[in-house]
Amino acid sequence: MRLLGVCVLAIVVGIGVGRPTPSPPPEPMLVDTAAGATGSPGGITVHVSGAVPAAGLVEVPERSRVADVLAAAGGVTGLADLTQLNLAEPVSDGQRIVVPVVGSATAPDPANGAADRRIRVNEADVSELQGLPGVGPVLAQAIASYRDEFGPFAVVEDLLDVPGIGEGKLATLRELVIVP
Repeated sequence: MRLLGVCVLAIVVGIGVGRPTPSPPPEPMLVDTAAGATGSPGGITVHVSGAVPAAGLVEVPERSRVADVLAAAGGVTGLADLTQLNLAEPVSDGQRIVVPVVGSATAPDPANGAADRRIRVNEADVSELQGLPGVGPVLAQAIASYRDEFGPFAVVEDLLDVPGIGEGKLATLRELVIVP
């Protein structure tokens, strides 16, 4: 009986030894643009902003999907409206993904059926404002602080009063924001 137990143990150990250990999938990493990092070979870089804890550039493996990008950005905040995103959509190098905040988009436009993805400047929080092109954490905070101090913006041109927004930046933002 003892001999049978030793034989069974030897077979089990032999099977386990012959099997290769699966390697974990490569983890996405944040790209350090200040240091000029380019990431690992075979990866793509995606810009993620909006309702995520770590907005910015993330690197994910090729053939990744929106859900992978969100995971690389630290997940989503409790304010994220994932119903406006297709989490299974494949992503490409250089793509930008904006995670909207609940209530940030208006009803679909009956003319073309597409959702209006413009940002409501008088209601948006700092992370949502960062979803606008050229608006980083400092400028987003400046917009929110200005709005809190002086009241809601009446017209898009009122954004010119925010330090850091000039005519060029306003031209970029004009079609992407909603004021009243």
